[in-house]
Amino acid sequence: MAEIRYDIRRGADIYRTILQPRLQGWISCGKIKRGEILVWRSGLSGWRRAEELEELIPFFEKWEKLQAKRAKRKKLITQFLPPKKQVREILIIDNEKDLCSLLHDALSSRNYNIGIANTKREALSFLRNGKPDLIFLDLKLPDGDGLKLLPIIRKSHPQTIVNIISAYGSEESREEAKAKGAYAFIDKPFTEDDILRCIRRVSKPRI
Repeated sequence: MAEIRYDIRRGADIYRTILQPRLQGWISCGKIKRGEILVWRSGLSGWRRAEELEELIPFFEKWEKLQAKRAKRKKLITQFLPPKKQVREILIIDNEKDLCSLLHDALSSRNYNIGIANTKREALSFLRNGKPDLIFLDLKLPDGDGLKLLPIIRKSHPQTIVNIISAYGSEESREEAKAKGAYAFIDKPFTEDDILRCIRRVSKPRI
């Protein structure tokens, strides 16, 4: 079966003839959008817009879905971008006690006040009695899902910045975390510099 070839025209200009896979690629990457180009192929009576051809419609839809996804992600990032604040009280919610100990020592040496909770229950107890400026929250806790704890934190402590730390950072969990109010998602394993960089992004200069 012969490959389909297209003549591509914008306005009065005619571009070179191209094969169908290249035209599909141009549409899929947004180089050609709906309504802005005319095409002709063997068997058609004349010039038509690319989106009028049934075999090309799925490629426009693919590009538009990608753009919608990017716009949603950008909106979520903007929606939950916190104003910079003085960060002094930090709560680490993670069931890995060695990791919590290392973070405690690293951050305490920089004059942050560090609280540690290894379970959801301990975290809720801490939140009833304290007001952390910043929380590092693991998704996998022995007595619950960190994502289910996130809305509780956002409701009881709306000014607290929450960063997710997890070794299970699927695209779905990232989007859900951002939708529920998380500021950042840090993949395990991470370094001390990763944590400090994350703190600096939301901190005012310390007095």
